[in-house]
Amino acid sequence: MTTTPRLRKLWTLLILFGGMVGSMFMAGQWAWQRSLQEENRSVQGQLALYGQALAQRIDRYRTLPEVLALDAQLRNALTHPLSAADGVQLNRKLEQANGASQSSTLTLLNRDGLAVAASNWRTATSNVGVDYSFRPYVQEALAQGRGSFYGIGVTTGEPGYFLSQAIHDDQGQTLGLVAIKIALQELEREWLQTTDIVLASDAHGVVFLASQDAWRYRLLEPLDDEERRELNATRQYADQPLRALEVRVVEALDTGGRLVSMQAPALPGRVLWRTQPLPGTPWQLHLLHETHNSFADSRWAAAAGAGGWLALCLLVLFVRQRQRLSSLRQRSRQELETVLRQHAQELRTAQDGIVQAAQQAAQQTDTGLSRSLEHLPQGVVIIDADLNLVAWNSRYVQLFRFPADLMRVGQPIADLLRHNARRGLLGSGPVHEAIERRLAHLRSGTPHLHESAKDDGTVLEIRGNPLPEGGFVTSYADITSYKNAARELRSLADALERRIADRTRDLDAARQEAERANRYKTRFVAAAVHDLLQPLNAARMFTSLLRGHLQDEAGRRVADSIDGALAAQDAILGSLLDISRMESGQMDVRIHDVALGPLLQVLGHNFGVLAGQRGLKLTCVPTRHVVRTDENLLRRIVQNFVSNAIRYTRHGRIVVGCRRDGADHVRIEVHDQGPGIPESLQREIFEEFRRLDQGEDGDRGAGLGLAIVERLGRLLGHEIGLRSQLGRGSVFWVCVPLGNPAAAQQTAPPATTQQPAYDAPLQGSSAWVIDDDGPTCAATQALLQRWGCAIPLAAGAPEALAAALPGQAPQLVLLDVHLGADLHGPEVFAQLCQRWGQTPAVILVTAERDATLRRQAAERGWGFLAKPVRPPALRALVSQTLLRWREK
Repeated sequence: MTTTPRLRKLWTLLILFGGMVGSMFMAGQWAWQRSLQEENRSVQGQLALYGQALAQRIDRYRTLPEVLALDAQLRNALTHPLSAADGVQLNRKLEQANGASQSSTLTLLNRDGLAVAASNWRTATSNVGVDYSFRPYVQEALAQGRGSFYGIGVTTGEPGYFLSQAIHDDQGQTLGLVAIKIALQELEREWLQTTDIVLASDAHGVVFLASQDAWRYRLLEPLDDEERRELNATRQYADQPLRALEVRVVEALDTGGRLVSMQAPALPGRVLWRTQPLPGTPWQLHLLHETHNSFADSRWAAAAGAGGWLALCLLVLFVRQRQRLSSLRQRSRQELETVLRQHAQELRTAQDGIVQAAQQAAQQTDTGLSRSLEHLPQGVVIIDADLNLVAWNSRYVQLFRFPADLMRVGQPIADLLRHNARRGLLGSGPVHEAIERRLAHLRSGTPHLHESAKDDGTVLEIRGNPLPEGGFVTSYADITSYKNAARELRSLADALERRIADRTRDLDAARQEAERANRYKTRFVAAAVHDLLQPLNAARMFTSLLRGHLQDEAGRRVADSIDGALAAQDAILGSLLDISRMESGQMDVRIHDVALGPLLQVLGHNFGVLAGQRGLKLTCVPTRHVVRTDENLLRRIVQNFVSNAIRYTRHGRIVVGCRRDGADHVRIEVHDQGPGIPESLQREIFEEFRRLDQGEDGDRGAGLGLAIVERLGRLLGHEIGLRSQLGRGSVFWVCVPLGNPAAAQQTAPPATTQQPAYDAPLQGSSAWVIDDDGPTCAATQALLQRWGCAIPLAAGAPEALAAALPGQAPQLVLLDVHLGADLHGPEVFAQLCQRWGQTPAVILVTAERDATLRRQAAERGWGFLAKPVRPPALRALVSQTLLRWREK
């Protein structure tokens, strides 16, 4: 009996783990085969594309030898010996033809295989005068009219694919041939963009094209003696050593591929090898694809299989347990009902015993103190139908401390009630009424149950029942300890509630204090940035003026460096202000449906020039997706990704595109070919002032961009992420919910504003500069005057109000928002308009970067520039504003 449960547990564990291992194996194998088949089909498609690209590259030059073979000058050159002048003229003709076709080399050979002219005649490795009669493409062209051959150049040492065409005279006699050599190294460089290994082998099984150098000039199969003699005779691969590939076939797939294990060159794990012949050539293309994804799918499927089996086992165990619990509950219910019936019977028996004891006591005792009631813990008293004492026990006497002369058989119960009333045990109120009420209750014979508290703190539970033949029995149980325990529990609960309420008030006060501190910090940062931007704005304007006065290039470079440093400082201050606004919840967010196509098109246009200056190619893949987001904040996120990609990519390309993520999200991804980010730093770079050291010298940023991106993502509810591989590049992405295409404003990207070549709108115009910062006023005044604009006033608000006269308003007002002494720019402008009786055009020039302020300026038709102001932006906006004002 003791071994049965153990055996049952052992069998359960064996079935559980055995089934789990079997499920893992079957699910892993199924996923492995399925994923392998999918990868095999994908590899087959890729291989077809590679083959198509190679065939197109060869077909691009295939007709060139045929065309040149019809050239009369080339035919005449093969009919007689050439003079030196004729040779130079012929070489130049081939050189010109080769330059137009962008092939490697064009060569003219006579019927003896001797090169008469060549496009590389100027180089030290010229083909002119070299005998190529041993080459198969020469022999095939002379014998069959055309030929082809891949090999390493005898003269140049560069490999290439040779196409040849025979040249005939009017009688059909072969005079010679023209041959073109096509370089395929560019194709190999294109293959480097994939992580797979791409190979091309000839009829002898020699790999002559490879995406990796270690695979080039390898043998797929051992060469026999005849093949080696042929290779030596044609000098196809010159002196290159041909080494064998060490490969072991693990499994041949039904769909045509093979699983192999590579020893030399070594590759980790098992590799999928797919081969495809190249039509029109004796070549074969091979693609070696790593099976990491299939192996990962297999592992996940095995884990899913194990999880499924465990879930099934747990479900079975759960059902069995529920059944057992249901059976146990049924049995327990039955046992409980049995026990309850027994206890009910016992209670009825006990009650009957008390009544019988009371009857016996009433019949047998003369003293009233019944021995049959002494064993009860309650105080018990029995009265007859006339409400006189019949029997009681000593506990009853102890509870109420009755005197001995009062306790005798036949004593009216009313006397005991009066005794208790004199001691205050019947409560307040008239004593006579309290006694009569209790006597009436006893006469009615109604059962009752209630509690009564005495002055000394004792709490009694009083239970009364009538006797069958008249009379009444009452029991008194002391429940003081139970009541005390309940009272203590209530006290503890009340104390706990008070502590919780106190702690809640403390936490609320701490939260309010933190919010006040955060608001104070935000106001301080905003004020500090505003004050710092004022002199920075003036410095940038003076720098622009300085550059116009410098004549030497060295001085201008110094001025440009100063302006660049000021711009970097401007970016840092702006970033700090943005972080402060986001942390305080003051960033304005406007969620609506946004078309991604125009947004990405504008980014591509704006950053394409910068990428081109650094030798990079920026590509924005067109998209029709519509997302639900804040357009301005999303643009800042993607702009940051693109600027970082340009900053850290030294060469190559940058691609911006969209990828669906599930049914209702899309990911905007920025791919670069930079140095990559170590996994240990991929979380840290989103912190403030964290930056990598691989950027361009002097352009590594301040380390705030990605911190702002991370906060913007949290503010918008958009997930931010990246994946990166050292030496291969990085991909930064933001996941955005899809929106409603019908609700999106499918607007075309705004056209870039070209700066006018002349300052016609500025010439002869007048403007006031109102700012509380003196250097800013002086710098702005000097710039505008340099551009031909008259500046009658460049001062603060008090001076402007004092100088304003009726009918003498300028055409334009450059207005700061914070003018000191609690003066607000728009309010000062309203007062100026009242004094002028006119309303000139306005441009707000302020260090405030509030979106609400920018929106209010747009609603009033005012221009808006954020400090520090770039002089080109100031010139363009002033010109546009004056033109619009004159049109009105």
